[in-house]
Amino acid sequence: MADIAAIAEELGKLTVLEAAELVKKLEEEWGVSAAAPVAAVAAGPAAGPAEAAEEKTDFDVVLADAGGNKIAVIKAVREVVPGLGLADAKKLVESAPATLVEGAAKDAADAAKKKLEEAGAKVELK
Repeated sequence: MADIAAIAEELGKLTVLEAAELVKKLEEEWGVSAAAPVAAVAAGPAAGPAEAAEEKTDFDVVLADAGGNKIAVIKAVREVVPGLGLADAKKLVESAPATLVEGAAKDAADAAKKKLEEAGAKVELK
């Protein structure tokens, strides 16, 4: 039993990539597939992440496309992202898609999205 505990302890120290490599090695050596048990386990808690997605409280505001009126969008970006200079706002707008705000509350993210869309930009909340 001490050997099993030691093995379990060592497995707990593996990185995700090392664990994936171990799975491949065991599948090759023993001629088994870990896909079936993993799929059965993954099917069970599928309701949990779906519920979590509905209750999401932090949103990222992503500028998907600046649209045709870049000047208005740059002004809106400066309003949405406090402390952002004109040159930095221009770079963000020109490098779309770009994340403007991370971890914003639902109300703040919606307000930022509305302001940017009124300026002509295409915005996504993630």
